[in-house]
Amino acid sequence: MKDLVPPNIEAYAGAHSWAESDLCKALREETVRTMEFSQMVVGPLEGALLKMMVRLVGAARVLEIGMFTGYSALCFAEALPAAGRIITCEIDEKPAALARQYFSRSPQGGKIEVRMGPALETLRGLAGPFDLIFIDADKVNYVNYYRRALELVSASGVILIDNVLWSGDVLKQPPPDQSTAAIQELNRVVASDPNVDAVLVTVRDGVLVVKPKA
Repeated sequence: MKDLVPPNIEAYAGAHSWAESDLCKALREETVRTMEFSQMVVGPLEGALLKMMVRLVGAARVLEIGMFTGYSALCFAEALPAAGRIITCEIDEKPAALARQYFSRSPQGGKIEVRMGPALETLRGLAGPFDLIFIDADKVNYVNYYRRALELVSASGVILIDNVLWSGDVLKQPPPDQSTAAIQELNRVVASDPNVDAVLVTVRDGVLVVKPKA
C-alpha cells in the first residue's frame, strides 16, 4: 500500500489523536513481524477514527466485515460501552488465531464475537440493526457487502468502508485489476445513491463514511 499522506504528517496526526492502547500497539507490531500482507492492519490513526465514530454514533452494536488480526475489532471494543458488542467476520484461520490471542488478553475482549467463513454467507444469517458497520474485506465483493450493510444498518447508524482510494489506483482508467474495478464501482454506487449521504475521507488508504438519509 502506497503512502498517500506523507509519513511525517501521518505521524503528527496520530500523535495528536486518540492514543493507541498498549495492547493494540503490541498487536500491530506482532502483525507486522509475523503476518504476510501486514499492511492490511488499519494502524493507529485509522484506529482512532474508528473509535471516534463509535462514540459519535453512540454505537452499542457493531458489525465488522473483514477482521484480519483483530486490530480494528479491538479498537471498536475499547470504545464501546460495557454492554456493547461487535460481530466480526473472517475467513482465514491464521490471522484469526492471532486475533483471538489478543482478545483473550483484553478486558474488552468479551465484547467481540468472531464468525468464521465467507462473509456473504455470514451476513445472510445476521439480523440487524447495527449502529456501525465497517467493511474491510475482499474488494471484489465490496458492492455486495455495501448493499447488505444498507439492509442491516440502523436508521441512525453509519457504514464505514476502508481502502476506497486503493493506493491511488482508483484514478486509473482502465482499471488494472478486478479489485480496483470493484472499488471504483463501489465509489460510483455510493456517490449516486440518493438514499445516503457520504464523504470520502483521505485517512490512510481512504475511508468512505456513509449515512442513510432519514
